[in-house]
Order: sequence, then structure tokens, then C-alpha cells
Amino acid sequence: MHIIAVIPARYAATRFPAKLMQMLGNKTIIRHTYENTVATGLFNDVLVVTDSTVIYDEITSAGGKAVMSIKEHESGTDRIAEAVQNMDVDVVINVQGDEPFVQKSSLEKLCTLFRDASVEFGSLMHIIGNEELINDPNCVKVVVNKQMDALYFSRSVIPYKRDAAVPVSYFKHIGMYGYRKNALLTFSALPPSLLEQTEKLEQLRLLENGFKIRMAVTEPVGVSIDTPADLEKARLLL
Repeated sequence: MHIIAVIPARYAATRFPAKLMQMLGNKTIIRHTYENTVATGLFNDVLVVTDSTVIYDEITSAGGKAVMSIKEHESGTDRIAEAVQNMDVDVVINVQGDEPFVQKSSLEKLCTLFRDASVEFGSLMHIIGNEELINDPNCVKVVVNKQMDALYFSRSVIPYKRDAAVPVSYFKHIGMYGYRKNALLTFSALPPSLLEQTEKLEQLRLLENGFKIRMAVTEPVGVSIDTPADLEKARLLL
């Protein structure tokens, strides 16, 4: 398979504007994410797709690959779909720009899902070991069926533990996705759905339209940087 990684990079993030250009050690967050993705050696190509000349220059000035979006986009998925629509690729891996600690083992598991010809969409999750995270709406939870296809994603606690005697694991969704190219273009053409708009989770658009998302369990990938507090955690981790 011809597999590429694409990193959508929006400058004006709602909760933390310009977060991708914040310094983490001696590099920006987006540089860490790009270079760590390239370093996995898993992909035929890696590129950043952005609406910002600042981010574009940050990547290309260091010898990396970046493209500018032509249109305005509400989601990273739509930004990626525009960038790859004329590319000759089989599978596209969406690596979030705010994941500077991205690891080869996690991305490899995501790529491996597509050895199954029936898989059109894939993503990752890990077990939540922190009780606070289970109740945190910024931590997106996911439940799956026995085939490891996602049943639902939510900011609420799912499943709700009605019987304390029943053992249950809670899984955090890691916001990295894989798509077969044609499936990605189909996804991007769908209008936003009710549940997607309610929870502000674009992956619910797929579930509401009857598509399956195959999940793989991996280890935590460090710190996703959504807020200034996350950036401080990342600096400590680094």
C-alpha cells in the first residue's frame, strides 16, 4: 500500500490560538510533530497542510514538506481531503498537529488495521487509568464492539457504570485517524451531523451515516496540547 501521513495545522485554534507555534524545548510544537512522524519511517511521504503562512514557513524553512489550503475548512479532515484529492495514494494517516510525542508503535498499529481490506476508517485508543480523566469532558471516551469497531464516542462518561460489581475499562480516544482515500473523500462530502454538532466530535458524522471505524489499542502517546496547561505538562515531560 502507498501510505502517507498528513498533519492538518490550523493557526487559530479555538481554545489555544497559535498553539502549534509555541516552543517546546528548542522547537515549535508543529516541528516536533512533523519530525517525529517522519522519523517513524512508516510513510511514503509526510506533509503538513495548513491555512497559515507562518506554519508553512516553519516547516519548509527546515526542509520539510507543507502545502497551503485553498479553501477555508472547519475540520482537519476536510483540510486533508482537499490536499490529497489529486494524489495517487491508498491510505492517508491523519496525525494531529498538537501531538508532539507521536510514537512509531502507535502509528504502526494504525497502519496495520488497513491490511484488512474491509477497513475503510481506523483510529486509536488507550485505557484510561486516571479517574479524573474519565469525568473530564476534554477527554473523549470511546466504546467498541467485539470486532473492535467503535460504537460511540462521547465527552460524557461511557459506559455508565450502573453496577459497581461489573469490571469495566474506560478508553480514551486518541485523535489520529486512518482513511482509505476514497472513503476520506466520501466522509468530507457529508454534511455535519446532529451528534457531531452536539458533542463537537467530527467522527460521529461517520457513525451517524452508517460507516464503521476500526479501533486499535495502544499506549498513551504523551501529551496532546489543547490548552496552555497541557503545554506546561508537555514541557515537564520533555
